Amino acid sequence: MKYRVGDLTIDTGRQLVNRAADSIALPKLSYDLLLVLARAAPNVVSVDELMALVWPGIVVSPETVSQRVKLLRDALNDDPRAPRYIGGLRGRGYQMVATVEEIDDDSPVKSVATDDPPVSQPHPRRSRTPFLVLSLVVLALGWFLADRFWTSQPHAQEKTSGLKPDSPVISESSIVVLPFVDMSEKKDQEYFSDGLSEELIERLGKTAGLRVIARTSSFYFKGRSEKLDAIAKELRVANVLEGSVRKSGDRLRITAQLIRADTSEHVWSETFDRDLRDVFQVQDEIANAVVSALKLRLLPAESLSLQTEQRTHNIEAYTQYLRGRDSYNRGDVGGYQAAVAAYKAATELDPRYAAAYAGQALAEFWLADQSGDTSAYQRAMEAAEQAVTLAPDLAMGYSARGFLRGIYRFDFAGAQADLDKAVVLDPNDATVLHRSAVLLGVFGKLPEAIAREQKAMSLDPLSEEICRRLGFFFASDQQLTEARPLYEKALVIAPNSYHARFNLGELELLEHQPEKALFDFQQTDDERFRLTGQAKAEYALGHIDAARHALEQLLAEYEKTKFGEWQIARVYAWRGENDLAFKWAERAYAHKDTGITWIKVETDFRGLHSDPRYLALLRKMNLPAP
Repeated sequence: MKYRVGDLTIDTGRQLVNRAADSIALPKLSYDLLLVLARAAPNVVSVDELMALVWPGIVVSPETVSQRVKLLRDALNDDPRAPRYIGGLRGRGYQMVATVEEIDDDSPVKSVATDDPPVSQPHPRRSRTPFLVLSLVVLALGWFLADRFWTSQPHAQEKTSGLKPDSPVISESSIVVLPFVDMSEKKDQEYFSDGLSEELIERLGKTAGLRVIARTSSFYFKGRSEKLDAIAKELRVANVLEGSVRKSGDRLRITAQLIRADTSEHVWSETFDRDLRDVFQVQDEIANAVVSALKLRLLPAESLSLQTEQRTHNIEAYTQYLRGRDSYNRGDVGGYQAAVAAYKAATELDPRYAAAYAGQALAEFWLADQSGDTSAYQRAMEAAEQAVTLAPDLAMGYSARGFLRGIYRFDFAGAQADLDKAVVLDPNDATVLHRSAVLLGVFGKLPEAIAREQKAMSLDPLSEEICRRLGFFFASDQQLTEARPLYEKALVIAPNSYHARFNLGELELLEHQPEKALFDFQQTDDERFRLTGQAKAEYALGHIDAARHALEQLLAEYEKTKFGEWQIARVYAWRGENDLAFKWAERAYAHKDTGITWIKVETDFRGLHSDPRYLALLRKMNLPAP
């Protein structure tokens, strides 16, 4: 089947878009959006409908839709002020304003849209039920599996999962804990039900021989009506634990059930009516019952003892801890601020609450990283030190301190000792493995970093951060074809990730596609990253004036914020201005710009490794020489 949209041709069989003899390369999401609007022509498609049709099964915001429309318009050279293809109706949605013809290869051309009225006078809406059903079937089939992505070019389909095609049969000893549902009367205990789910993930993750999916991936399905067998297939697990929490005053009712995904068999289920102070006992009962039902061997007793190290006997402190973790997971400045406040409240109520100190350490770090509050870096280190002191067998304490030692203090030997200890204590924690992989990457040990990040990804396959970082390791190791699908998968998981968008643009520079790179950099929301990319892409295109202008803007941004020395150093390295590259790299080191920790694997500096100043800088940073 083909559609003629104005001067465009959409070939749905070959998944190509052409204008005359020229092929227009579109990412999958842009292609899907174009096809949805073409099939609906001349009707208006609401934003809610676009979210359901173009992103089936994924929770996205209206801003994501408008951003994707902008990307599609840019690719088609369509001016939104005088659209040739896509018109927008404020408060209603989008419609195809070009004439659309459906081309059946075995029958004459039949028009499905004639000259449309102006966008300000939309065509009366007709029933779209057949269109919606057909589109849902066409777009949803096979798409939801986030490990396959493509662009609308021949032979562009690529595997994106960190798992190899010949991955073994799904192990019976594998499980995902879905977020427990808040059944409280006022629906105001979601932080508590989420916290219970996370605690169960951590408990089960300490069971030898049991593969437990990490929080990021299990919570990806929160609030969705996806069938359990589809979730299990996506995450490659045999068992699903789900449940609900009803909290009223000091009373709890927790219902949990263990289900075998392929047969929908209820392996075990139980309801617990308890006092709030018994919450830890209930967590253990559920975890032990699940393990018993799966007939798995528990960890040795000495390893299990660490579970109690992160607990508190103060229920209010535990409540604040859960609030802190809930706020931290928002991933923005406001969330980190709220998390710091909650974690501090928890430790004030129980000064020996090691897990709360570990949580505070990371919240303080990211608050400093995003807000510029540099005093928070020191508070982060102090909290991490306290976590390790209070609980010397708690993996999350070593993981937090090791991360901060490497990224903030450039104490890489100390960071390695901490992260190695964390891996020994909790070898099935995706976050611990990920941070260890990051340190291996910083050391330039890319094959080892890739292997460890792949293990982390097998435990947390829908983590944008793990997926993106694995792509970065592949790109740094010059395995470019392996990197692209991982960046694209990261953008499906988190469409607004400016890190993933920037990484994709950098990959396209390495692939000698500066036009595509420039396009991606221009879609990057972070001003500093956008200007860095533009300066490099314009220079690669030979647009010297435009490149200089972008660099001048980047320097002006630095003068305002006194932040971002490493990005400037990278631009100068890309331009071959080595003296200035090292000048700004030295500034980055002096001001503890966290980006410089990647100097050994940063592709912009690859050509400078023979310069004596490079080796001198490595020595200053306590990084091993090549």
